[in-house]
Amino acid sequence: MAITSANQLELLQTAEAVAREKMIDPELVIEAMEDSLARAAKSRYGAEMDIRVTIDRKTGRARFTRVRTVVEDDLLENYQAELTVAQAKQYLDTPSVGDTVVDEVPPVELGRIAAQSAKQVILQRVREAERDRQYEEFKDRAGTIINGVVKREEYGNIIVDVGRGEAILRRNEKIGRESYRPNDRIRAYVKDVRREARGPQIFLSRTDPMFMAELFKMEVPEIYDGIIEIKAVARDPGSRAKIGVISHDNSIDPVGACVGMRGSRVQAVVGELQGEKIDIIPWNEDQATFLVNALQPAEVSKVVIDEEAGKIEVVVPDEQLSLAIGRRGQNVRLASQLTGLDIDILTEAEESQRRQAEFTERTQLFVNSLDLDEFFAQLLVAEGFTSLEEVAYVDLDELLSIEGVDPDTASELQARARDVIEEQNRKALEAAKELGVEQSLFDFEGLTPQMTEALAQDGIKTLEDFATCADWELAGGWTTVDGARVKDDGLLEKFDMSLEEAQNLIMTARIQLGWVDPSELEGEAEDETEEEAEA
Repeated sequence: MAITSANQLELLQTAEAVAREKMIDPELVIEAMEDSLARAAKSRYGAEMDIRVTIDRKTGRARFTRVRTVVEDDLLENYQAELTVAQAKQYLDTPSVGDTVVDEVPPVELGRIAAQSAKQVILQRVREAERDRQYEEFKDRAGTIINGVVKREEYGNIIVDVGRGEAILRRNEKIGRESYRPNDRIRAYVKDVRREARGPQIFLSRTDPMFMAELFKMEVPEIYDGIIEIKAVARDPGSRAKIGVISHDNSIDPVGACVGMRGSRVQAVVGELQGEKIDIIPWNEDQATFLVNALQPAEVSKVVIDEEAGKIEVVVPDEQLSLAIGRRGQNVRLASQLTGLDIDILTEAEESQRRQAEFTERTQLFVNSLDLDEFFAQLLVAEGFTSLEEVAYVDLDELLSIEGVDPDTASELQARARDVIEEQNRKALEAAKELGVEQSLFDFEGLTPQMTEALAQDGIKTLEDFATCADWELAGGWTTVDGARVKDDGLLEKFDMSLEEAQNLIMTARIQLGWVDPSELEGEAEDETEEEAEA
């Protein structure tokens, strides 16, 4: 194939035809042709030459040129593509480093192999342009619902024609045992759109919780208009789902609007989700109230929230336990996903038994430590005292408010508690010294001798050791493992140390050791305050 006047216009016509078929810019096709012709010319004239081809956008004439760059004398390496300043003087009046010398060379004839190679280059560039066009078109559609037609099935994955591209619905993103045949119409949620070297770039889902939220947005005009807002969604695809909604207009019932006349709106969503049962729940800012709603149809007697642990305890009547948990734990699992909290469900009998055990344990503590009779110890526990420290250092008036306690009894009670605490501290101090704790840790303000002993038992014996700890190592925390929250016990958790207190102690130790500059912390705190104010 030679580049002659007979086929010059054919280049432009071919570029137009390919661009129109693939719906890409004709300029990209022409640039691909220029690259392919330049590569073929290099194989004819020599790979070390810098051969470039430009195609006239009006006539289709291909112009082949050889480009040489002017470099410094000591940097001349490629004689075919470079030349020195002295050599360039015969081509340029005042050459300088970086200038280029361009010479036109005769067009090349493309043999069978060269023509095939040029074709491959063009096809590759066209495919890349097509993928870029598809990405640009669909990248803003992530998070929306798209309609398509099933093209084929590959290893359980469904390839979907979505107009100007193909999308993939993986088998784990299908609801239950859904099956599709070619030419079936399908509706799915665009979960992700990303660039990839090859294969589909558009990833669909029918199991994503937001698929259900988007379906409600399509069926309920009030949600589309923003009058009703979907605050939380939890799904067990194909089986059951819960959705929390709130109305920004007091005259509109969010649950009723989502259900529709005779259930028409919610039934349209249920039909699309293969009969998935949907509980529509009124959202409430109060976590406890929202959780009570989320556990419907079960009745809840009491809710206890542990915000620091991100955990919540729900007490239900004995006969409501199976209803609250649901089949295979489905009801409580969905309620947990909806609220973002771990939920422990107890019956009233179990909670009563646990409270009785705690009451007995605290009563025994006061009986053994303060040499009290059981009745008086029970009286202290009933008034809310849980530890020796509370008895020893509480305001005297709080003890005097207990019926039957006079000033002498209150003072004696506090004196006994302080004596016991001092004795415990003395023993802990001796034990810590035997374990090899250095004075720097004893002198550190904020740690009691008993805390120091607990740290030493875990190998933390110096202030440097303490400063390398993480806050959760001291105060405890929660870790998610395989979807389940697992408790991490803290070294100082039994002393009721919070995460915030642990953070402050560790940071103070680092400042004392010179590891952290306090001024930097102040700057970070100011930045955080400004960001919060802007938000």
